[in-house]
Amino acid sequence: MSKRRYNENTGPSQRQLRVGELIRRTISELLSRGDIYDADIAHMSITVGEVRTSPDLKVATIHVMPLGGQNADLAIEALNRNKFELRRLLNKAVKLKYSPELRFVADRTFDQMDETRRLLSQGEVRRDLLKSDDDLNDDAGGND
Repeated sequence: MSKRRYNENTGPSQRQLRVGELIRRTISELLSRGDIYDADIAHMSITVGEVRTSPDLKVATIHVMPLGGQNADLAIEALNRNKFELRRLLNKAVKLKYSPELRFVADRTFDQMDETRRLLSQGEVRRDLLKSDDDLNDDAGGND
């Protein structure tokens, strides 16, 4: 018999998504309440954008960004410095079979959105989009 293996071409499972969202909400609450004291992040409002878990749920990659996007490196360094305390508090709040290893990284979603907007505003792309919209409208008109 062959073992089930994780295929990177498929997306995350429903369980991964559920656990990731649970961790995201819990970490967000811990940070907003100020349960972790670190001088570097004490007066910083940090947004937890997404949590991606490994297929075995033993590693959680947490995408964070300080409000305004300034001092992101400082915030990530401070969060990684306090990840063991955050993990302990997460274990108290959430009952999981395994306590996931926490890894904090910068959330680049907004940068990707800006790049997508920039690409869509280019003349060639806008022309192609308008052309495909016209083709759709011609097809919807039907044959008389």
